[in-house]
Amino acid sequence: MDFEKLNQAAKLIRKAKYAVAFTGAGISVDSGIPPFRGENGLWNKVDPIFLEIEYFRKKPLQSWKKIKEIFYDSLGDTQPNIAHKILARMEERSFLESVITQNIDHLHQKAGSHYVYELHGTYKILVCTECSSEFDMSFADLNYLPPTCFICKGILKPDMVFFNEPIPPFALKRSFEEAKKADVMIIIGTNAEVLPAAEIPVVAKEHGAKIIEINIERTHFTNEITDIFLQGKASEIMKKIGELLYL
Repeated sequence: MDFEKLNQAAKLIRKAKYAVAFTGAGISVDSGIPPFRGENGLWNKVDPIFLEIEYFRKKPLQSWKKIKEIFYDSLGDTQPNIAHKILARMEERSFLESVITQNIDHLHQKAGSHYVYELHGTYKILVCTECSSEFDMSFADLNYLPPTCFICKGILKPDMVFFNEPIPPFALKRSFEEAKKADVMIIIGTNAEVLPAAEIPVVAKEHGAKIIEINIERTHFTNEITDIFLQGKASEIMKKIGELLYL
């Protein structure tokens, strides 16, 4: 671990007027959640067709069986790790303004972060495909699939962005606004290969932000926009940063 770079990163964060975190699957790996892509990614083991919106509309039962198995049978028990917790403490101590995340696991909120913009939605909310009513997942009995709306009996869908669905307009708008205001952006656990998420750190850089990147491997960000690259696991590096910020 490069302690000189760690100190530089902590100094940047300490001096920042508006720091924003941008997180991906890598931050949740130590909470036991596998990434979607990469060598050990979910899509290497499971056909992603069940998360295509057209497939869901045509075959909601088949889609829901796989969704329940992959997400709802496991995510409910997962807990935030030290990386999520440090970000929450940074917000509490005014070192961090907000978190932009590509994750649907709700772990930032569980850790105590209040200003979280979920680019790909959340598994915690179910939305009716007929009347658009929203319900917390705890209200649905997933022993009976597909779950249906309490109001109109339409089929409920997880409020996650499926393939071929647009990103929620509010989350997208606010994420780009946060990127433009940021003077420091901390990229954690993502190579953000998917657009438009991949553009967010670039916009931050174009508006003058310093970029701190924490990733296991180098990414396309590393050579193009990153100012300080900290190579390693998100939980280990964020723990060190937390110590340097006296959190």
